[in-house]
Amino acid sequence: MADHGRARKLAERIQQIVARMLDTRVKDPRLGFVTITDVRVTGDLQSASVFYTVYGDEEARAGTAAALESAKGLIRSEVGKQTGIRLTPTLEFHLDAVPETAAHLDAALHEAARRDAEVAALAAAAQYAGDADPYRKPVEDDDEGDEPESARD
Repeated sequence: MADHGRARKLAERIQQIVARMLDTRVKDPRLGFVTITDVRVTGDLQSASVFYTVYGDEEARAGTAAALESAKGLIRSEVGKQTGIRLTPTLEFHLDAVPETAAHLDAALHEAARRDAEVAALAAAAQYAGDADPYRKPVEDDDEGDEPESARD
């Protein structure tokens, strides 16, 4: 049975090691402004998926992907040295889709706010189709010619 706590701790440690390596030891000019967002380790601790984001355009993303692929061996050996586990997991780098998803959600929220403003403007200028209060009310009789109730008793 897999020890999920151990896999989670190893993933956190790998994330720290990879981030430090990219900051200090990897000197590839193709490497852009990279942020390691997440690391997921399989239950058997044999494979680790490293998710990253890159600030910049598509060219910066492609260059960073190539730089990470070429530095994969160096990073993996350093992960093995610093973690001290028997079998060092293989590393797979994946571009994280968080910024694109966030941009899509942001656009959807702006569209919803625009539509809400349109509906609010229409509601402010709206008028009732009939009476303002369409419900029937009981008619109150004002019998001024009758005697007061106290006199009837």
